[in-house]
Amino acid sequence: MVHMNILVNNTTVELPEGSTARDAAEKIHLTAPDQAVAVTINGNMRDQWTPLNDGDEVAFFNFDDPAGKEVFWHTSAHLLAQAIMRLWPDAKPTIGPPIENGFYYDFANLELSDLDFDRIEKEVETVLKENLKTQRFEFTSKDEARDAFKQNPYKCELIDGFEETPISAYRQGEFFDLCRGPHLSSLNKIKAFKVLKTSGAYWRGDSDREMLTRVYAISFPDKKRLKEYLHFLEEAKKRDHKVLGTALDLYSFREEAPGMPFIHPRGLTIWNRLLDFLRSLQTDAGYTEIKTPTMMSKELWERSGHWEHYRENMYLSQVEDREYAIKPMNCPGCMLYYSSSIHSYRELPMRVAEIGHVHRFEASGALNGLFRVRSFHQDDAHHFMLPTQIREEINNILLLADKIYMTFGLPYKLELSTRPEKSIGSDKDWEIATNGLKDALDDWGHSYRVNEGDGAFYGPKIDIHIRDALGRFWQCGTVQLDMSLPEKFELEYVDSDAQHKRPVMLHRALFGSIERFFGILVEHFSGKFPFWLSPYQIRILSVADRHAEYAHELAKRLRRENLVVDVDDSNESVGKKVRTAQLLKTNYMLTIGDKEVENSTAALRTRDNIVHGEIDISDFLAKVIEERNSRSLMSPYSTEAKEKVT
Repeated sequence: MVHMNILVNNTTVELPEGSTARDAAEKIHLTAPDQAVAVTINGNMRDQWTPLNDGDEVAFFNFDDPAGKEVFWHTSAHLLAQAIMRLWPDAKPTIGPPIENGFYYDFANLELSDLDFDRIEKEVETVLKENLKTQRFEFTSKDEARDAFKQNPYKCELIDGFEETPISAYRQGEFFDLCRGPHLSSLNKIKAFKVLKTSGAYWRGDSDREMLTRVYAISFPDKKRLKEYLHFLEEAKKRDHKVLGTALDLYSFREEAPGMPFIHPRGLTIWNRLLDFLRSLQTDAGYTEIKTPTMMSKELWERSGHWEHYRENMYLSQVEDREYAIKPMNCPGCMLYYSSSIHSYRELPMRVAEIGHVHRFEASGALNGLFRVRSFHQDDAHHFMLPTQIREEINNILLLADKIYMTFGLPYKLELSTRPEKSIGSDKDWEIATNGLKDALDDWGHSYRVNEGDGAFYGPKIDIHIRDALGRFWQCGTVQLDMSLPEKFELEYVDSDAQHKRPVMLHRALFGSIERFFGILVEHFSGKFPFWLSPYQIRILSVADRHAEYAHELAKRLRRENLVVDVDDSNESVGKKVRTAQLLKTNYMLTIGDKEVENSTAALRTRDNIVHGEIDISDFLAKVIEERNSRSLMSPYSTEAKEKVT
């Protein structure tokens, strides 16, 4: 018997000639449902029944790897489509890709509702019990592929648009579908399956095309993961910032201004504290702040490149026969500010911040509360510097980012994206820029991921992804080196040798979109904001009418310390007043009765429904002022805080 030496997961394995990748997985005991769900052979994604050759390098990916999930969920999308086609034979399958959490499949000529989900799931179970094998087919031409799918105009349209060959399809049982693959080696790795929701979707995302029925689902290699995911969905539903924003009267959305949020007084309390916090840190870090016009002329946007590449997302206007655009980005305005005077190398680095109000057209179907809007504010900054200052400036930005995210209890991960295939600038410029970012990340000491070729065309970048209380990652912060705008706007500084030279420029945003960051915080804290950020810090509850005068006097005393204080002197019972305050996520409730009036005290109840009884007002004030000023995430009256003191 002839044997081959195969490098499998960096370990040399001996296999008989003719063995497949699946044989290699079995050889090293990667047989559990969550193991070896995807494979690369010599760096290319392949099906696991692909034959191996002597010297091949094989790498397996488990379900927890992004590549593993993609293959697992792409195969599951075919399973979903097969079940639906058995139940609704006249439906026309179109596309079914994996997404961040699960997958979907779009169908023409299909109508269904939530009541049909159980039927689909039962049919999926039937298909799985049949233990069908998946087979890959490759067509020799577009004509052959079109002939195979001649009953489905959607598949034919896709085939017409393909450039690469060969065109492939996969069969499992009677179900045959156009697909580039790869797929799972066996459907029996799918142990849990759930249909999540259905919605409408335009064919190919074009609102002028027909409306399809989209079915979302998710699958896992074990039932425990599905149970955990469904629990996550329930928790996420409770934290939905659109629901909580209404309940807490923070913001609203109106049809008169779609995608442009209205921030209410309570929401503005949070908004202003966020900006005050940011501005205090920026002042300490040596930033200056500017404000540039919201609407500027077409010529500016032509110069920046936005008119050619971004115009369809811009709001345009014509005034006195001259074309203008509302800014979708702050950068060009800052370039004009920099060029308004002559700069010396001694002024560099210059750190110029702007909390700019920008507008971008988003399709109505893409709008999503504060997460996807048409009108928002960005905490931009542009750093102008010498090439030798790149490393230190990025370190300073990362330090600032760490202070911000840690204040909110938001861990984060870092990604470095390098030069894409299409880019501007010389090899030397890219080497200096990329090494500057990499050296800064190495100095920082955090682990980071490199995304080769995923940088912007004008320079490499660092993306910062924060993780919320539910474990979801959100890309908020970004640091981008730009070799384009300084060139387009002919930015210069006078160097020590009296020569005019081009500065290096960094874009930087840390909140990103302030509206989006606001929404993330609402969901991260589930509306229970830390005291310094809370729009409902203290509510005073009077037991009876005779206690109202003292309640209002106490409120005035607390407000003199710039605390947010309400008085509930309504005729409702104390229990109902407490419940109302709790629904508003009020941090502290102070109840006033006869004893409290007599002793000039208050009875304290915290948001977590712990009753602390009668307290001294001065002591309470000292504790909550310290809690506010330190921007603490923990109440001094919490059980955890008491345990730490003890």
